[in-house]
Amino acid sequence: MFYWFARFICRVVLLLRRMKVSGGANVPRQGGLLIVSNHVSYWDPAAVGSALKRKVHFMAKAELFAIPAFGTIITWCEAFPVSRGGTDQKAVRTALQFLRQGEVVGIFPEGTRSHTSELLDPHLGAAMLAVHGNAAVLPVAVIGTRGFLGRVKVVIGRPLNFSKPKTKSDLKENYRVISLQIMNEISELMGGKER
Repeated sequence: MFYWFARFICRVVLLLRRMKVSGGANVPRQGGLLIVSNHVSYWDPAAVGSALKRKVHFMAKAELFAIPAFGTIITWCEAFPVSRGGTDQKAVRTALQFLRQGEVVGIFPEGTRSHTSELLDPHLGAAMLAVHGNAAVLPVAVIGTRGFLGRVKVVIGRPLNFSKPKTKSDLKENYRVISLQIMNEISELMGGKER
């Protein structure tokens, strides 16, 4: 219940900022789904979560859960922590469990906020989850979320599907190719060109 209450509050705030959502019809109504978005502001999870009618379990950096009150709130919103600087096996298992249960997981593959609005090089975690989670990937672009003023726009792309490579030796290169494809999709949604 708390998730939907928090989503309602965020929607009210973002509607005051004239939030516009495009591509809402692209969101599958059921089944495991991996939301992959660019990241420019702390408002991004709120904007993405408000734009989707399905509950999103966001993967968030572990440091946020140590902040008094805020850590409790994001836990109640069913986010889960990921430790940066290496592969966090517990976070990966949690994400895969949600995906295999038909839930929605949200991830920001750049790993940190871009201070220029330009896309940063992605980590390979989103691609790994896409391959092993047996779930569709939904690219999303958030625009205008930085600061407290200005119009916010969320652009939702079409779902992408990826399969496992035939051999393990191809796995890491496959992750790189998938990561680049996802980021190119996000760039297109932002109105940019392929990276």
